[in-house]
Amino acid sequence: MAKNEEFDLFAITPEMEQYAGLCESHSTIDTSLYEKYDVKRGLRDINGKGVLTGLTEISEIQSSKVVDGKTVPCEGKLFYRGYDVEELVAGFIRDRRYGFEETAYLLLFGELPTREELEDFRGVLNRYRTLPTNFVRDIIMKAPTKDMMNTLARSVLTLYAYDEKANDTSRANVLRQCLELIALFPQLAVYGYQAYCYDNDRLNNSFFIHAPRPELSTAENILHMLRIDSKYTALEARILDLALVLHAEHGGGNNSTFTTHVVTSSGSDVYSVIAAALGSLKGPRHGGANIKVVEMFEVMKREIDDWTDEEKVAEYLRALLHKQAFDKAGLIYGMGHAVYSISDPRANVFKAFVKNLAQEKGLEKEYGLYSLVERLAPQVIAQERKIYKGVSANIDFYSGFVYHMLGLPTELFTPVFAMARIAGWSAHLLEEQINVGKIIRPAYKSIAGRREYVSLEDRK
Repeated sequence: MAKNEEFDLFAITPEMEQYAGLCESHSTIDTSLYEKYDVKRGLRDINGKGVLTGLTEISEIQSSKVVDGKTVPCEGKLFYRGYDVEELVAGFIRDRRYGFEETAYLLLFGELPTREELEDFRGVLNRYRTLPTNFVRDIIMKAPTKDMMNTLARSVLTLYAYDEKANDTSRANVLRQCLELIALFPQLAVYGYQAYCYDNDRLNNSFFIHAPRPELSTAENILHMLRIDSKYTALEARILDLALVLHAEHGGGNNSTFTTHVVTSSGSDVYSVIAAALGSLKGPRHGGANIKVVEMFEVMKREIDDWTDEEKVAEYLRALLHKQAFDKAGLIYGMGHAVYSISDPRANVFKAFVKNLAQEKGLEKEYGLYSLVERLAPQVIAQERKIYKGVSANIDFYSGFVYHMLGLPTELFTPVFAMARIAGWSAHLLEEQINVGKIIRPAYKSIAGRREYVSLEDRK
């Protein structure tokens, strides 16, 4: 390179391609060795059951039951602190109140709040819905990015610098930090998105900030802060609230929650723990799956001329599995789950409300296509693939459609997941601190052979 030639920092140079090839050639492990040494890839048995790595009282996933001494699949169930999530949802829906705040209380403190305790808890969250002075200007509006999960993580790590007790791991202080993050996540994500839009002139060169209102629920405040006119219907707010409840927690074994346990066990601070969990949730195999569902359906709607024709829809699903359609990954996004087989209870709860929202938005035909795919996909998958357990729609199948109908930009799909799951992460962070006291350090077996050192002059 010439002396004054400018180097493109982001270019993939021939040297970088060569380095990448070296990494691949010397880091690819023979897959048969996993079976030889009985290594559970992804910490899962061949039958899909997770390897037991810890104990928790926070939530439980049930996908099977014992009948006559044999384990058989059953309708999926999800329990928060022992309570059936479907019953919790039925309770607050019946009373026409928002459920996320009391769900967060339950996950953190182990009991359902009384009316007075719930009001006090809402008051605590409202007091923490205040960002440090000039935080939006100095942090969120500087170097905006289209990836709101990175924006969230950066904001969380920066809040460390504003906290006079950032490294204090006493129980009360950790709880204070967790409650502050639960309260602030909607603002951090929504303001980050608005800064990105302003920077890319997606809002006609205007930038607006709506401060959260204390009388509104978390779901209402998200819509209030996101929309220029702050308007939303009661159904929109209640369905978003339901989404927050259903995403708030999902057992200790999901990737981001396990990350929370791992980093907490090292003794790190709350901000670092939550930033690590955000990095996990960002991955398309975890929190970003609903975006893929929406994108898949958008392509499907263009390529199928009759959305009610079962054979045409089934043919497209087969094309997906044979890597001939959409992103050619061989997947029907939104179908199947690592644990559930017969049904995902979260998807079951969501579905009835999705239909109501589709009717309000005039999208009955789209909802009909989703329902048809939900019914046909398990049949097509069973015909085309060897599967060890049943396949059903998971919550990502409908959540992306809901967010789309709510007018949420795709950039905020995964952050909405994070706005909910921060409650579960916080509960697990506290549980790990309270109970274990040992760093999580799983074993990895080395399969590299021994080699003699070769001096630099003799290397070829």
